Amino acid sequence: MSFGFDLDLLKTFAAVVDCGGFTKAAERVHLTQSTVSQQIKKLEANLGTALLRRDRSAGTVETTEAGELLLSYTRRILATAAEAAEVMRRPSAPRTVRLGVPEDFAGRRLIDLLSGFSAASPHIRLDTVSGWSTELRRLLDAGEIDLALIKREPGDGACLASWAEKLVWVASAARAVDADPVPLAVFPVGCIYRDRAIQAIEQSGRRWRIAYTSQGLMGVQAAVASGLGISLLPSDAVLPEHQELGAAEGFDDQPASEMALVKGRASLSAEGKSLGLFLADNLHP
Repeated sequence: MSFGFDLDLLKTFAAVVDCGGFTKAAERVHLTQSTVSQQIKKLEANLGTALLRRDRSAGTVETTEAGELLLSYTRRILATAAEAAEVMRRPSAPRTVRLGVPEDFAGRRLIDLLSGFSAASPHIRLDTVSGWSTELRRLLDAGEIDLALIKREPGDGACLASWAEKLVWVASAARAVDADPVPLAVFPVGCIYRDRAIQAIEQSGRRWRIAYTSQGLMGVQAAVASGLGISLLPSDAVLPEHQELGAAEGFDDQPASEMALVKGRASLSAEGKSLGLFLADNLHP
């Protein structure tokens, strides 16, 4: 005969043994004495053996040999069930939100910003990936990230929030640069600053050449400072080792670019919306 262990029956059985009788056991498990008696009979019937010996004159019970064996298993089964219930009552694992960030934005500035979000929302896990705007758009379209901060032309599509970025021409403050053709220190293909710089120089009728390329902001900043080339950068990326160039040097002011917070095609989870609202309220390029 196959049977399953009913936790309620096992709880009643353990209570009868621990209390030494049916009356006190009934009080512990909050049942009537007759119900306790019925549950013990049902458990014995299921197992096909007596589990308790009753001394009706003394009003006490003791386990049979089978009952003593079952009691050891009963305590382990009840302890495991209680442990499982406790684990299931605990908060679930953190929900993950995947955020894409520009290469020139990843770093200390981003960590400081996101640490504030993590402190306010410890139940949300953040996964970040850095890349250029074309790559981040691809990841969004593929559903591999939920949100991304994209560098782009102003108003280039829907977004959750956007911020203007002032762009400035910069060169080394210590070394003169031969500007014919204009040597450019730039980011890889797909970066709006690179595209803007090349377009502006071509529109001015001047020649240009790529003198230095770097995946990271620090590399471009260092190249400019050392005199390797001229670059078009966000104003907050200008270093003391740089000098800004203007119309007098043949570099006209450029319209601001835009950093936009963009979501993927799928609907955002509650956690994704929470991160989006945080970034919209706290990000100030």
